[in-house]
Amino acid sequence: MRLPTEFRQRQVALFEAEGAAWLQQLPHCIADIEQRWSVRIQPPFTNLSYNYVAPARLSDGTAVVFKAGFPRPELHREIEALRFYDGRGMVRLLRAETERGIMLLERLQPGTPLIPQALRDDEAATRQAAQVMQQLWRSAPTDHDFPTVADWGRGFVRLRAEFNGRTGPFPAKLVDTAEQLFADLLASSAPPVLLHGDLHHDNILQAARQPWLAIDPKGVIGEPAYEVGALLRNPSPHIFRESPASLRRLQARRLDILAEILDIERQRLWGWSLAQAVLSAWWSYEDGEPGWKPMLSLAAELRSGVVA
Repeated sequence: MRLPTEFRQRQVALFEAEGAAWLQQLPHCIADIEQRWSVRIQPPFTNLSYNYVAPARLSDGTAVVFKAGFPRPELHREIEALRFYDGRGMVRLLRAETERGIMLLERLQPGTPLIPQALRDDEAATRQAAQVMQQLWRSAPTDHDFPTVADWGRGFVRLRAEFNGRTGPFPAKLVDTAEQLFADLLASSAPPVLLHGDLHHDNILQAARQPWLAIDPKGVIGEPAYEVGALLRNPSPHIFRESPASLRRLQARRLDILAEILDIERQRLWGWSLAQAVLSAWWSYEDGEPGWKPMLSLAAELRSGVVA
């Protein structure tokens, strides 16, 4: 099996020897699933990132999607979230082996991501995303393994620890503001729901069952206002090409639309978005990815440009 070099390198970089072993076993895994689940798995999609994702067909010809990843808690929680949503605003999970990180998913047709619409008409795309959010939010299950927004906020603790209490290459005032916003918003949060956790333009696809459906949920427990952060810092890399003035106008329009449709205080949406942008930059820094610098620039524009 020929896999993209970047995909192979990422698995080894993230999971070291175990990642290399998983790659070696992947062809055997696919053959096993084809036999036991009566499915024909085709060559993978070209944009593989952290997981192996490929179109497939059931024995009756139904188009589906096969997804497999190195078994890890994040992937296990994705499967748990898919089961919880059960197709409501979300791609439907058809079958899964959680411990092996394997799943069979509904194939969304035509499957076009929200990115092209955002580039043509950002306001319309923002409204579509808000409508998907509203479909997803439900009270969290009583028995679950999902992290909370507070858990994710511990990234600030790790950032400080990395730089002996300081902020290193991260602007101190920006980090201070993000930390304070995060703490204040967390303390005053509305009743929690299960959030997608990474609901941006690439994770909202055009479908036949409904106009737009979400994919790839991370699953995190928090108040609804927290959800908008990923949308405010995407689509990537297009959003990083905007001039500072254009970016501020774009973010301001998005916040206006989201506040109106979701009936959530605009200032609250802004605060979570800023705190998350700084956290996102830190997560990229932790993972050794180069995207942390442009993300910090975006956070700085959020801080200065769209609070009013």
